[in-house]
Amino acid sequence: MGLELTEAEEGRAVVELRAGDRHLNPGGTVHGGAVSTLIDVAMAEALNPMTGEDERPVTIEIKVNYLEPGNPGTLSCTAKVRKGGKRITIVEAEVTQRESDEVVALATGTYTRVS
Repeated sequence: MGLELTEAEEGRAVVELRAGDRHLNPGGTVHGGAVSTLIDVAMAEALNPMTGEDERPVTIEIKVNYLEPGNPGTLSCTAKVRKGGKRITIVEAEVTQRESDEVVALATGTYTRVS
């Protein structure tokens, strides 16, 4: 996919995608599946510092609202843990187009930790 983790701390992460031809749909915009993958990776990276050595975050559910089409260039996803619990954690994310600073998508994800 070509994703790059650019920032990470407990409960927050930023992952970027340099979207090129291979990420585009027939309409010439970034495929929704690429945006969804970017979101899922950023959310998991926000959770990684909060998990034990023998645990890993696993996606239960993600809801994505696509607000604008993503264009070739850099998409940046900032994910933040909204509410952590023993079994389930809620994470929110925002995807922006770096060149225009336009919000492309907003998402909420539900995660659990497995060993």
